[in-house]
Amino acid sequence: MRVITGRAKGRKLMSVPGDSTRPITDRAKSALFSILSDWIEGTRVLDLFGGTGAVGIECLSRGAAFVHFLDNNRKAVETMEANLKHCGFSREATVERNDSFTFLERYRGEPFDFIYVAPPQYQDLWRKALQLIDARPELTAEYATVVVQIHPVEDKPDRPLELGRLREYDRRKYGSVMLIFYADARDLVD
Repeated sequence: MRVITGRAKGRKLMSVPGDSTRPITDRAKSALFSILSDWIEGTRVLDLFGGTGAVGIECLSRGAAFVHFLDNNRKAVETMEANLKHCGFSREATVERNDSFTFLERYRGEPFDFIYVAPPQYQDLWRKALQLIDARPELTAEYATVVVQIHPVEDKPDRPLELGRLREYDRRKYGSVMLIFYADARDLVD
């Protein structure tokens, strides 16, 4: 696992010890940032269930202004802090050990331009997180993007997700990684 491009290009990232996290593959991460392109420059990012911090660190490497990393796992928090230090991004980030759902319910602060949601697999946690983000418009800035990373088997077309303001506008599958893109329906142009 490495930083693909930008200021920290080529830096190797530490993995979280054990099997409690599922880092994004380099292939899926490369595709994600190919889609986001240079839009990420100057953005405020929330990396929920941060794990190694690979997505948020890639955002910083590509010019994001700030990333708030969140994970409830102590080892993941320590890994993210070490990876940020190794890449030279500690001052542009906050790493918080907290429950992601509690954070989403209680957060008061500047909205985020990009929220990345990659919870533990097979527990429908992504649905709960997305519903909380949907219910709190103050979490997202105008033209914000929310991306969910799941295993393709977690996508259940027979169980549609009821959302009020967020709408899916794209989805991509890269092996065992599915990325689903959401935005506020008012920001989407038909």
